Parts: sequence; structure tokens; C-alpha cells
Amino acid sequence: MDWLIDLFRNDSVANAVLILSLVVANGILLGSIRICGVSLGVAGVLFTGLIAGHFHASINSHVMEFAREFGLILFVYTIGVQVGPGFIASLRQQGLPLNLMAASIVILGALVTIGIAFLGGIDMQTAVGLFAGATTNTPALGAAQQALKNVASFTEEMAKMPGLGYAVAYPFGIIGIILTMSLIRLIFKIQPSVEAADFNRQMQSTTPKPTTLNLVVQNLNLNGLPISRIPNLSESSVVISRVYHEGRMEVATPDTVIYQGDVLLAVGPPAKIEDLRLIIGQPASMDLRRLPSHLTTRRLLVTKKEVLGKTADELDLHEKYGVTITRISRAEIEFTPSTSFRFQFGDTVVVVGEEEDIQRVAQLVGNSTKQLNHPQVVPIFVGIALGIVLGSWPMHFSQIPAPVKLGLAGGPLLAAIILSRIGRIGSIIWYMPTSANFMLREVGITLFLACVGLKSGDQFVPTLLQGDGFYWMGMAALITLVPLMLVGLFARLFYKLNFMSVCGLLSGSMTDPPALAFANTMAGSDSPSVAYATVYPLTMFLRVLTAQLLVLFFVR
Repeated sequence: MDWLIDLFRNDSVANAVLILSLVVANGILLGSIRICGVSLGVAGVLFTGLIAGHFHASINSHVMEFAREFGLILFVYTIGVQVGPGFIASLRQQGLPLNLMAASIVILGALVTIGIAFLGGIDMQTAVGLFAGATTNTPALGAAQQALKNVASFTEEMAKMPGLGYAVAYPFGIIGIILTMSLIRLIFKIQPSVEAADFNRQMQSTTPKPTTLNLVVQNLNLNGLPISRIPNLSESSVVISRVYHEGRMEVATPDTVIYQGDVLLAVGPPAKIEDLRLIIGQPASMDLRRLPSHLTTRRLLVTKKEVLGKTADELDLHEKYGVTITRISRAEIEFTPSTSFRFQFGDTVVVVGEEEDIQRVAQLVGNSTKQLNHPQVVPIFVGIALGIVLGSWPMHFSQIPAPVKLGLAGGPLLAAIILSRIGRIGSIIWYMPTSANFMLREVGITLFLACVGLKSGDQFVPTLLQGDGFYWMGMAALITLVPLMLVGLFARLFYKLNFMSVCGLLSGSMTDPPALAFANTMAGSDSPSVAYATVYPLTMFLRVLTAQLLVLFFVR
């Protein structure tokens, strides 16, 4: 058994991998334990790392440095890929007020952090760790540790303090968000089920799913005209998919001529279809979808590079293939295509036509489930490389003594948001299957937390029990509660925000999945997730940047 003892003691790569694996595995088990419906989740890895570090478990310093930084890069990059496609859309309509309130939570948290550093006698390298832990934001911790390396007075002991502050503050960071949501619910006597129902009605009115309606052509002015000349049709987001003329069914194309008495099958938003009914005629007694016909409907996946970025007209689907696209599903949102619609990798298109024609269109767009689920490795590393370059770019400001960099946390995050929003450059497609994204993200965050715990573990228990640990915990509670309560009360009292959106706003502003899970459970639905996803990208970026600024401005 001497070889096994030596494996735990020697300074080898095998030793590092073994200890990291044990820390991660036990941490995930610890994080799965639920108390009053709340668990530590992936943060359990941090605490098993702290325990292992306390008992003097250690790994090669160079291996630890690589594992920690690469884990952080994987984590933030995959987050950026996930939220990037909807980032711009999230800033529209209600997204802008939500993001302003989320940004206010970040700024208020930074101000409280500065206050406790100057008035509470806590050094800023510890306070910034409290800031990251109290807001349950691991990338902010990574960004602060990166920024510390650019400080002239940097020492290895100084590098441990953010991790200690983070570990002390993190538990109440999770509880504090849930406590704030519960207090707001109590103050305003809110019934979550009622608020969730109101929220769902609002969402249905603003983003209605496409519906269908069979219409009889009764307007004499339309007799003998092609479908493309129906007034306001091209601007209405309504698609005419089938035409029933003199007992024969045919695919509707822009050039299809219609006559009085024909029946048209319209697909689109309910309000727009009602407007079209006033132009065409009354609803028909028959449903064209149920009539025997040589036409069929299929869902096809867009997985071929050659069609990406092109419109249906550019592919000549009507003339060359004789099919009509009636619906598009993208990022779990279903809509009818406009003339400017361009195919993206992973789109699901609903087409109507004859079976042979649909088969040809399937070959054109790819329709390969295997291709859709196959992770594209080259774009991942190209994106990470661009993120490293972006994060290493020094930005000089006159009032800041050292150049500001986005670092290994902010650079890959911003690069992933931009690249996933673009979608494709040449033959490189920035699409990642959900399962691959989740796997890389979990590997990244567990590696990072395990290394942080191992590095800070030897000082954690003495700090908590003999030093200022409980005092730090109380100060961190202020960083958590003050911004959340102020903005949460403002959102409900003055902005009249739905409670489901308030919960999503608070969870997203703290980038805290456990709090979101609690809110979803309370709502009995995923309605808080909408606001969470809306504020998450901007909040994540601001927290990373704020952590660096706190270090660069105030650490001497």
C-alpha cells in the first residue's frame, strides 16, 4: 500500500488529478443535500476543497493555477454561449427597465462593499471576496483574483483573502436572496399562484403563439389575384399555407391565384389573423388540415452550413421545391417567418408540401439530429482564444492607476456573447448543444471552486473561529440584503412589477440558480426565469467588471 500513500503525497500530475476528482465528487454530494428545500448546489465543491485544504491536502501549484483558470474560462464562456443569442432582445421593451434595476443592485452592492471596507476596518482584498460571495457570483471572485495580480503590492497571502471572504459570505448569499423574496411577499401580501397566472396572461398577450384559421374568400376585389397581392399580408406575419380550389388542395405560394369561394388556411398571430379575416372573408366550416390530401406537414432541422444566413426566397423554396414554411421554432420560441427571416443553425421549420418535395427540402437544410447534437469543438477553442485576447487587452483610464482588463473571466464571457449572437463566420458555427454546454460549464465551475477551496483551506477555519469570520459574515449580509431590499421594494411599489418578475430580477441580479429554483417552485412554473434570463448577461458582465475596479481602485 506504500504506492497508494505515495500517490497522495507526491507532487505529480496524477496526484493533482486524484485530489481534484475526490474534492469535486464529494463536493457535488455535499451540495445535493437539501435543508428546508435549499441546497448549496455546486458551491458544495468549494467547501469540500476548504476541508481538504484545512487538512493540508495540496497539489502542484502550477497544475492548480492552470486548472483554476481554465475551469473559470470554461464556465464563463459556456454561460456566454447560452445567453448570447437573446442578449440584444432582452434589452428591448421591459428588458431595459429590468436591466437598469439589476445594474442598480450591482452598484449598490459595490457601494456597501466600499463602505464596510472603509468604515468596518476590512481590507479591500477581503471585502471584494465578501462582495463576490454575498452576491453568489463566482466569476467575480475569479476576476478579483486576476486583478490582484496586477497590484504592485501583490503577495501570495493577499491572493488567499478573496477566497476566504467568498467562502464565509456565500452561505448567507443564497439564504439572503430567498429571505428577501419571502419578505417582499409578506410585506405586499402576495399570492404567488395569482401573480403567476397574471404573468402568464401578460406573456401570452405580448408573444402569442401562431394559430390557424380557415377563411373563405368572399372579397370580390381579391378574385383572380395572386396571394402576394392580398393587402397587408406581407407585413402581417401571417402565412397562407394551403388553398382549397374546386375540390383540389394545393400548396399556397406567393404566385398562387385565388378566387371567390376558395378556402385558405392562414397561420400566424391571432390578432393579425383577425385583421386578415376582415379583408378576405368569414371563417370556413371545413378544416383543410383534416381533409384527405396529397400534401403533408413536416418539421425539419436546419443543420447544413450552406443554407445558414439565407432567406427562403434566396433558396427559392416556393418555385424550385414547391413548399411553404408556416412556422419557425428558435430557442423554444415559435413564430411565423417574415420576408427578412434568415436560417440559423438549430432552427426547426414547419413546411407544407408534397412528400417528395419535402424530402428534397430536408436534404437541402440538413435535418440531421446527429449533426445538431454533435458539439463543434473548433468554435469552442477559437472562441476561447478570442476571449483571452479580448480579456488581455489593457484599457487605460486617467483616474485608474493600472490598466483595466476584462481578464480571463470577462474576456471569454463577452466574446461568447458576441460570437453566439453572430452565429456563424465562414464555416465556423457558434452553436453548442445544451447537453454539451451544461457539461463543460459544470466541469469548469467545479474545477475552479475545488482549486479555490484547496488554496484557501488552510486559513479558513482559523479565520472563522479565531479571527474575524463571523464579523465578516455579518458585513457580507449587508452586501446581500441592502441592495436587494431597496430595489425589490422599488420594483414592486413604484414600478408595479409582477412578483414573478421581481423574483427573477433578484435571482438574476445575483446570478444565483438556487434562488431561481426556489422562485420557480414558489410560482409553480418557470415564469421567474424570463426576467432572470433578461438581466443575467448584463449583470454577470457588470459584476466581473465591478470586482476588478474595486481591486484596482482601492487595493494598495
